[in-house]
Amino acid sequence: MMRTKLLIPGPVDIPEDVREAMSIPSMPHYGAAWMQLFGQTQAMAKQLFATQHDLYIMAGPGSMALEAALGSALEPGDAVLVPNNGFFADRIVAMLEGLALKPLQVHIPWGQPLRPEHLTETLATHPELKAMAVVHHETSTGVLNPLESLCAMARDQDLLIVVDAVSSLGGVSLPVDAWGIDCCVTVGNKVLETPPALALLSISPRAWEQIMQRQAPRGWYLDLRMWRWYADNWGDWHPTPVTMPTSNLYALHHSLTQLLAQGIPQRWKAYAAAMYAVRRGLEAVGCTMLVEEAYASPLTTAFYPPEGISAPQMQGWLNDEAKLMITGGLGALKGKILRVGHIGLARQRDYVEPFLLAVENYLRLQGCEVLPGSSLVALEMVTQ
Repeated sequence: MMRTKLLIPGPVDIPEDVREAMSIPSMPHYGAAWMQLFGQTQAMAKQLFATQHDLYIMAGPGSMALEAALGSALEPGDAVLVPNNGFFADRIVAMLEGLALKPLQVHIPWGQPLRPEHLTETLATHPELKAMAVVHHETSTGVLNPLESLCAMARDQDLLIVVDAVSSLGGVSLPVDAWGIDCCVTVGNKVLETPPALALLSISPRAWEQIMQRQAPRGWYLDLRMWRWYADNWGDWHPTPVTMPTSNLYALHHSLTQLLAQGIPQRWKAYAAAMYAVRRGLEAVGCTMLVEEAYASPLTTAFYPPEGISAPQMQGWLNDEAKLMITGGLGALKGKILRVGHIGLARQRDYVEPFLLAVENYLRLQGCEVLPGSSLVALEMVTQ
């Protein structure tokens, strides 16, 4: 039976050599062999984050690491600015409320980017703000927010900066230290092309000051002080407070090795080429992009099908008949848009071309006049 190819914003189809890397014999999460593997993986991840500060690899999803950062660095009742233009910013708000923190939202319509001018009034009139929590790549819409300028504004107000880079880090430029980001979270199962299980969190010295000064009681696993205690006291043989998914870390080590050998800018070009080919191809058959080109993520594309074409039915046909899995809209965009990812193997020609041709086939079945091959107008951009 033909396997369904994943063209979603994550998890992703991963290279065969990464899957093979996970087949090593089971190993303990401590001891000399583990410390060599763990230390090398940390060092490579720091290159990707462009950070000289602490970087923790944690067992769990990105939301777990994000909650650990917010809950460890802030006191209950602290006000947090949340520039909100999508589903995952809504999740940050829910997370803050669950931590007894006070989110102060600046709402921007979904599909539009957050811009610095959107924050000006709020920053000027709310001196009680302690932090800003922001999503870099909002996969619910395919918007890549202009993070550098947003961080600059937050730094000017001396706010702690917490960034959800779950769907962006490794796929676009994100120099954590240069942009003054205090806590930055990503995962292994999106751009880093490994199976789900691991989150990565960078922590600045300024963030550590707040974490160590926090007075309110905190849990155990999500208290970053506990992670630091193990790194400081058992860091020569057992650097984490819990059992780690050792095979997954081996896969991450292998994937990062491959990425750095290829060259990070080269990988960025591959994502951008896949995005460009998909956008141009969809437009050629009558689809409309949700996000304007200047703020369109190279990692996820959101689009409206041609007029009269049902997005859910098109998604279902692609999955069932063409064995190509894309995803639909969230929240107010549910049933209206479709989203296709360009990460993992979906950045390659043998994913992009079948997807575009399948879209053509479906539209012709629905009575649309689409010439065979008309969606391949920019396929030559995808060289891999």
